[in-house]
Amino acid sequence: MRKFLLHIIIVLVGLIYLGRLFYLQIYDTSYTNISKNNAVKTVFEYPQRGNIFDRKGKLLVSNQPSYDVMVIPRELKPFDTLEFCSLLKISKEKLKKQLRRARRYSTRLQFVVVPQLSKNEYAFLQEKMHKYDGFYIQKRSLRSYKTKSAANVLGYIAEVNERILRLDNHYHSGDLIGKQGIEKEYEKDLRGSKGVRYFQKDRFNREIGPYLGGKLDTAAVKGKDIHLGLDIELQEYGEKLMQNKRGGIVALEPKTGELLALVTAPSYAPELLVGRKRSANFTKMYRDSINRPMYDRGLLAEYPPGSPFKILTGLIALQEGVITTRQRFSCANGYYYGTRGRKMGCHPHSSPLNLSYATANSCNSYFAQSYRKIIEKEASPQAGIDNWRRHLRSFGLGGFLGYDLPAGRPGKIPTSKYYDAIYPSKRWKGVTTLSNAIGQGEVLCTPIQLANMTAAIANRGYFYTPHVVKGIDDNYNKNPRYTERNQTTIDSIHFEPLIDGMEKVFTHGTAMFLQVPGITICGKTGTAENFIKIEGKRTQLTDHSIFVAFAPKDNPKIALAVFIENGYWGSRYAGKIASLMIEKYIRGKVTMTHLEDWLMTHSLEEEYAKPLSGLPFVINR
Repeated sequence: MRKFLLHIIIVLVGLIYLGRLFYLQIYDTSYTNISKNNAVKTVFEYPQRGNIFDRKGKLLVSNQPSYDVMVIPRELKPFDTLEFCSLLKISKEKLKKQLRRARRYSTRLQFVVVPQLSKNEYAFLQEKMHKYDGFYIQKRSLRSYKTKSAANVLGYIAEVNERILRLDNHYHSGDLIGKQGIEKEYEKDLRGSKGVRYFQKDRFNREIGPYLGGKLDTAAVKGKDIHLGLDIELQEYGEKLMQNKRGGIVALEPKTGELLALVTAPSYAPELLVGRKRSANFTKMYRDSINRPMYDRGLLAEYPPGSPFKILTGLIALQEGVITTRQRFSCANGYYYGTRGRKMGCHPHSSPLNLSYATANSCNSYFAQSYRKIIEKEASPQAGIDNWRRHLRSFGLGGFLGYDLPAGRPGKIPTSKYYDAIYPSKRWKGVTTLSNAIGQGEVLCTPIQLANMTAAIANRGYFYTPHVVKGIDDNYNKNPRYTERNQTTIDSIHFEPLIDGMEKVFTHGTAMFLQVPGITICGKTGTAENFIKIEGKRTQLTDHSIFVAFAPKDNPKIALAVFIENGYWGSRYAGKIASLMIEKYIRGKVTMTHLEDWLMTHSLEEEYAKPLSGLPFVINR
């Protein structure tokens, strides 16, 4: 045994060395990474982003080629800066600044010097690039828009910032990422996967061929296509009707929750945020604090909902058993309440009224009395308010709806704690909050919340979470988030009297001249008072115009909300737009051309030009 000991030791030492060598070459990647950093050049192949289509398969967004001038600082050699700047059409100071930024980012990784060259610029520059070591051209793709509408829905792409680079190693300097809208919300689906090619370099920093024979190279994978529920023809028509106005239109399909149109006005053409002029255009629009074209009023603007809110007051009163459909309330041009004889005014109409005709005539007195009964049914006003709020939350009010766009605001449905904070003695009653009954007071809603509320009414008590994406590639309606019913707290039996009243709005009420022949529309006009505080004084501005509707009455295909800032009253602007949008969607054409002509020849620009009227709506309370 002793004579074999030396041989055994030699064999064991050999095996240890072989094992270590095998581990270093096959399993340990740290040395490989060091090798790559020093002797391997990494070149990315950027994929095409996924296309975006509307609900009918019409292409809305595709791709166009773009070219970035990149630099790897450690590979730079002396060059004629004046000539290079002349070729790139930038100043010498700009070039020096970009090179300093590149070195701070990394001396060995590529950095964008000049982004988004056109085809012609690329063709001209490509012939000269051999003279400038360390610089090369990287091909990417920019967005190509086939519509001038829906910028707020589609979003845009822009270069990643330093924060994203730190948090997500998928991105590198110069990469593009979705900003706002669909581009942001579905970035991971749309972006695809980058391809990578590795090239071996010699000690003179010259490429000598594919690294490891190309075994580690990967091909780029195109992003997934997105199919929207949006009807681009309806969207474009809505934007046309909203010219010279401010506000929003939100239309959706009640049976699915798919958004058919999401209009905000003023808006902008999506092509303005493509290419080398994107930065200047973005800055100009972002700084426009009056028109706010990049602010999506349909999702973000919180307004008092006005008279459409009366429908919910009626539904809750029926559910709580404090009124009946046959019960009538009188109205003496308003409702008098309180020990001091305060009055909530109302326009002239017949009296007394039952629920359907109170809805058709938008009677403030009827719904104020119904609201008091709701609150006063409970043992305390605190319990009454919280029970009232519970019902409203089931319609998606007072919170985020959960739709698939990144922007949103929760609106406001006050709680008892809110009023307890305002009245520390807690000596407040139902009449203290009476304005809530008619969609004023402390109640605030976004247009998409009003449209969703209308869809829940059209469905007789349930809704699907609103969403703009219909499917990704060939997978349609697979997300349970958007296919499960959200049930309200109101029994289905209670909806018919209110829906009957909404139909009477068009046949006997405040929107008689807005009927569309052959289409049974159920709707509700709204006029929301518009106040601001100036040096502590409450000042009233021109009222907002509101309209909600769905059609047809049975088996509804569209539900919508229209909100026009400073539009006077419900049927003046919002009602006309609602009727036209409904006819456009259901028939595919418009026969009510007299309404269309009126809207196209009437502008609210003079109203917005008045002192204070042009102030941002967010302070309207």
